[in-house]
Amino acid sequence: MPGKMIDFPSNSTKTSAYLATPPSGKGPGVLVIQEWWGLVRHIKNVCDRLAAEGLTALAPDMYHGKTANEPDGAGKLFMALNIAQAEKDLRGAAQYLAGQSSTKKLGAVGFCMGGQLALYAATLNPSIGACVNFYGIHPNVKPDYSKLAGPVLGLFAEKDGFVTPQVAKETDAAIKKAGKPSEIHIYPGVDHGFFNDEREVYDKAAAADAWKRLLAFFRAHLK
Repeated sequence: MPGKMIDFPSNSTKTSAYLATPPSGKGPGVLVIQEWWGLVRHIKNVCDRLAAEGLTALAPDMYHGKTANEPDGAGKLFMALNIAQAEKDLRGAAQYLAGQSSTKKLGAVGFCMGGQLALYAATLNPSIGACVNFYGIHPNVKPDYSKLAGPVLGLFAEKDGFVTPQVAKETDAAIKKAGKPSEIHIYPGVDHGFFNDEREVYDKAAAADAWKRLLAFFRAHLK
């Protein structure tokens, strides 16, 4: 059953989000944070897939209605992201999701820009007890890893020119240096965005393995 668009309070305003709920009506809550393309069909499909696995998924619209199909447009939206507003949206989304979740601990997963924002969300909200970072990047988002309330799973691509394996290892080391649990997996022979089945860089085998790891990670930590 597909999800629906909802509004949630974000400071003194409202922000839209895509909400997908499991057949049971309520499951462990997971924030799903978009790539630089915006809140597009692929991200909504990820939410629907999580719901089919028994999770309640919420994807806040970090661009407030704007999307892009080409890298140039996406890059402009990416760099124009208002970090102060993003912080409010991430806090508001987590608070709203907490009311829809069957567990006290929430999860967060993000892709590309959203991977970095998922880490950021996990440092802003103590309720987030597990974070999955798919090749996260944003130069203006600087998470304080000491404020993480749970473990991080990082999923990266060997051929990624944006988030290189070296950057992935440095992120893993920085999280561990802050005293927080972290594990990473770098998929050989694949590129940045390999999980997105609507893009040419999609890799079916790597995406399937990453999905299994994501589900196992959330099932182990969201209680």
